[in-house]
Amino acid sequence: MFDKLIKVEARFEELERLLCDPAVLARRDEVAKLSKERAGLAELVEAYRRFRQVKEEEAKAELLLRDPEMRDLAREELDRLRAERGKLEELLKVLLLPKDPNDERNVLLEVRAGTGGDEAALFAGDLFRMYSRYADRHRWKVELMQSSAGATGGLREVIALVAGERVYSRLKYESGVHRVQRVPATEAQGRIHTSTATVAVLPEAEEVDVQIGEKDLRIDVMRSGGPGGQSVNTTDSAVRITHLPTGLQVHCQDEKSQHKNKAKAMRILRARLLDIEVERQHQEQSEMRRGQVGTGERSEKVRTYNFPQDRMTDHRIGFTRHNLPTLLDGDLDGVIDALQANEQAELLKGG
Repeated sequence: MFDKLIKVEARFEELERLLCDPAVLARRDEVAKLSKERAGLAELVEAYRRFRQVKEEEAKAELLLRDPEMRDLAREELDRLRAERGKLEELLKVLLLPKDPNDERNVLLEVRAGTGGDEAALFAGDLFRMYSRYADRHRWKVELMQSSAGATGGLREVIALVAGERVYSRLKYESGVHRVQRVPATEAQGRIHTSTATVAVLPEAEEVDVQIGEKDLRIDVMRSGGPGGQSVNTTDSAVRITHLPTGLQVHCQDEKSQHKNKAKAMRILRARLLDIEVERQHQEQSEMRRGQVGTGERSEKVRTYNFPQDRMTDHRIGFTRHNLPTLLDGDLDGVIDALQANEQAELLKGG
């Protein structure tokens, strides 16, 4: 471990020198790339330097044990330093774990109503609001890409781009089937219903990540459907893109501009194609993935929100918390922190 830490610190110092070089500073793209790499190493280097400092302070405190007048004070200081060193060593092990290459990416968040009819659409709307409020807490930007309202409220489907710092690193644990148990507003007898919604979190793909040839696409334009007789459905602005090799289809009609709808549809298509490629790689590396939280399969039930008991349970790690109104208002960090900690513990075991 320490050989690797020495190399990391050397690279960090090299990056600091490069970022002071006028020749490098003249190249914006290079500066952005190097700055990002430096930022990614900063926490690890800071922890390693503090670890070395604590070791030095320990050595000084051990020398003071020989002095009868300082012995008690030195012993207390040693206990404190040893405890800190132990915590730093554990932190360094975590920080040295392999990073998910997609952690820094923005994401396409897809929420869809599952089983449960109108109540499922209402629940999908609640989930999307929860993620939107969570994004607000982290100062992320949410851009609506596509949405379809439920008959009595809520959402049948919504796709949004969530952009900000390390979005995928936090939201990636949300993929799967979310289940709700509650009394719907339309239930006259007060019976508890069970409904579901599915959540998919896809890392946003750049054009360089997924190469799509024009011959691989069929693009159809049509009138946008929707309520009323506004201009949204009097012009051929809706766009449906079919990726011929895979059969994937993406339909966008939220914008009045055909050009904007096409651009949004292409972003969604690229993300879905990247997700297919990532899943293929994950299947090839299934042995390595056994230590990770869940399988990421869309069909996996990951969480239950039980309103009568005011309880949320994440089934992957057996994590339970109460106060559903606060959770659904975007207070998700405790849940995500627990999932992240469990993943790190499993990876450390595997390592």
